[in-house]
Amino acid sequence: MTSASEGEGRALQRAALDHLWVYMREPAEMAEKGEPQVFAQGEGVWVTDTEGRRFMDPMSGLGLKNVGYGRAEIAEAAFEQMRQLSYMPSGTVAPPTVKLAEKLAAMTPGSLSRSYFVSGGSEAVETALKLARAYHKRQGEAGRYKIISRRGSYHGATAGVMPLGGAPRMRRADYEPFAPGFLYAPQPHLYRCEFGSTSQSECATRCAQAIEELIIFHGPETVAAVVAEPMATSVGIVVPGDEYWPMVREVCDRYGVLLIVDEVMCGFGRTGTMFGGDHWGVVPDIMTLAKGLTSGYVPMGAAVAKKEIADLFIGSEDVKFVHMISFGGHPVAAAAALENIAIVEREGLVGNAAAMGAYLLDGLKELEEKHSIVGEAAGKGLMCSLELVQDKGTKAYFSPEAEMGDRLTGHFKANGVLLRGGDTVRIMPPLSISRSEVDFLIRAIDHSLAAVERELGV
Repeated sequence: MTSASEGEGRALQRAALDHLWVYMREPAEMAEKGEPQVFAQGEGVWVTDTEGRRFMDPMSGLGLKNVGYGRAEIAEAAFEQMRQLSYMPSGTVAPPTVKLAEKLAAMTPGSLSRSYFVSGGSEAVETALKLARAYHKRQGEAGRYKIISRRGSYHGATAGVMPLGGAPRMRRADYEPFAPGFLYAPQPHLYRCEFGSTSQSECATRCAQAIEELIIFHGPETVAAVVAEPMATSVGIVVPGDEYWPMVREVCDRYGVLLIVDEVMCGFGRTGTMFGGDHWGVVPDIMTLAKGLTSGYVPMGAAVAKKEIADLFIGSEDVKFVHMISFGGHPVAAAAALENIAIVEREGLVGNAAAMGAYLLDGLKELEEKHSIVGEAAGKGLMCSLELVQDKGTKAYFSPEAEMGDRLTGHFKANGVLLRGGDTVRIMPPLSISRSEVDFLIRAIDHSLAAVERELGV
């Protein structure tokens, strides 16, 4: 970087502190630390800031740079589409949007076949909820409005979906009261199973049964849908036992409840299969997509419905699905998505995610054995996490006074990786990561954990 670029970086930093809300950060705290850091370039798993410092990004931005940084092919596809047609007249479509819908119909499991495109994950989930409730009304069951999600999950930040799961890092009290009808089931997380289960199988079975018990208690005639990620991503990475998803699918079918599988984070190869639910052969009624759909090169998301559901909204003006997102189906975003998917398929990134993910998890399991503050290393594919505890026996988290998050984040950065410390550390590098880069990442995490242990005297 040139000195002019460095000067521009400092000016941008000052402007950000004055005029920008940075995601999940507070301006005074950033200013005290000389932040926010301003990044200017990226290639593969690496990013470079305006001062010329290079770091690995094992979080893929927000878990979305599936094909990595610096893919000129996607930029060129978006640019060419922008030259041809940057938006379409109202009530019409553009070629890449149609082609993308056709591609998703071919890729997704079962009879999932009709896509409603939006700008991102929160809108995709909100669209799915509206679609589920409208579906039941078309079926003559207007009383079905309640939505079951899992405690601690995250499905978006808009007011319509923020009540789902109640992810711990989202301070919900500022935005309450929410609309009624949100119900909560347990996570199939053996390490912290609400039922005190002693095996993955037991935890999976009891958590699936808990969903059925919720439906029965509230009355099936009031429940519209169950919403869940194939693997939860906000409470560490929760990989359920193999019994869980087949049982949940069966419960939903038994009571006429729609199953919405949120693949916003898990989709497009992240877990070592094209979609996270593919590990268990689960076919949702509605699937939500975003993040890896374009690898974050352009904002885009989708709610993809089964043909049997979508067909209920066809036939007359009275039954159509009334919903609108201004930038949904944007032709430039669709062109970027098509090229992004082509890269995933052409370069075998799903297979690489499976292989490098297994290698990464092996390394993290070694850190679990080595470090007293690591309670659990978990994950599947390139979606992994470490859960940090003060005591492995009690599984108690560190107190806020320990400042675990700030300490660990600082040491990660000092060791060349951009990870966020806290009770859990999520690790989701681009799917293009190499074996040597995984080795670098494991070493950086190892050194960072050791430094924190020394500081805390554990």
